Amino acid sequence: MRAYIGWVAGAAAAVLVAAGAITYAVAEDGSGGGSSNSAVPAANSADAGFARDMAVHHQQAVEMSYIVRDRTKNVEVRRLAYDIAQTQANQRGMLLGWLDLWGLPKVSADPPMTWMGMGDMASGKDGALMPGMATNSELKKLGSLSGKPAEVFFLQLMTDHHKGGIHMAQGCVDKCQVGVEKRLAQGMVDAQQSEIQLMADMLKERGAKARS
Repeated sequence: MRAYIGWVAGAAAAVLVAAGAITYAVAEDGSGGGSSNSAVPAANSADAGFARDMAVHHQQAVEMSYIVRDRTKNVEVRRLAYDIAQTQANQRGMLLGWLDLWGLPKVSADPPMTWMGMGDMASGKDGALMPGMATNSELKKLGSLSGKPAEVFFLQLMTDHHKGGIHMAQGCVDKCQVGVEKRLAQGMVDAQQSEIQLMADMLKERGAKARS
């Protein structure tokens, strides 16, 4: 297990190292490798929608990771939480930076995931703005637990969160036009699939399993 976690941590570090290059490269790749480097995504494009929605989605993952970090002393869970927090905070900064670069708003009047044709998927009830996101009640519960119960609940919440994130990132892979953004989205898919497997193993060690 420690070797596997070390691999995930190494992969996360590689993403962070590449982040700066990707952020600057997007300025020269507005058309996704197409014919016009001067093209800028429209405010209602998949590129802009993904950047806005995934920034929100990532922010909650960071929040959950910091909550569990303070609720357990388990080294493996704390390391995983740290890796998720650092990677997703960095990616969130990139996504918001691209919106700035494109001169596009960071919020939209449209419901989340409208760019995927799924604007009616999540009601936003109790703070769950998009599929996979935890509710405010679940976040409050996580903050009230400690030790093994906190570890199990965090792993279950984050597994659901990753599943929702993968679905959204795959949507960008399929619909986005900016090349570097599509590559970042594919990297999210690959990394979060690996982390889901890791979390399944960690849940099994604790006599638990994913909620769905």
